[in-house]
Amino acid sequence: MSAKSSAILAVGRRKTASARIRLSRGTGVIVVNGKPVEEYLYTEALVKSATLPITIAGLDGQLDVIVRVIGGGPNGQAGAISHGLARAIQKMDATLRAPLKKEGLLTRDGRMRERKKPGRPGARKRFQFSKR
Repeated sequence: MSAKSSAILAVGRRKTASARIRLSRGTGVIVVNGKPVEEYLYTEALVKSATLPITIAGLDGQLDVIVRVIGGGPNGQAGAISHGLARAIQKMDATLRAPLKKEGLLTRDGRMRERKKPGRPGARKRFQFSKR
């Protein structure tokens, strides 16, 4: 029961992706939707992006992370995991807030996909104009 009480919960969001993070002290195992992070986020750049808060906090190999992420695509999900990890690390140790804030990891990136408008092929694209 003590393992459950020492776990820290946080939520991270990016675009339409939402990640629920469960963080605890451990051996450095990171599991995303039941798979190792390297397998779920299939490129090195996505893995680096998602685990950046752990690296900046200097906690490599010291935290066990269980992530449940839904919605969005690979980039949005990696961003959501990063945001959630930063929030969880901040909850765990308030002294790490400054370096995480300096890197911009605690700020929710509000940029969203622009909707397609009626009478156009895309959000901003126009159909080709023919003068004659």
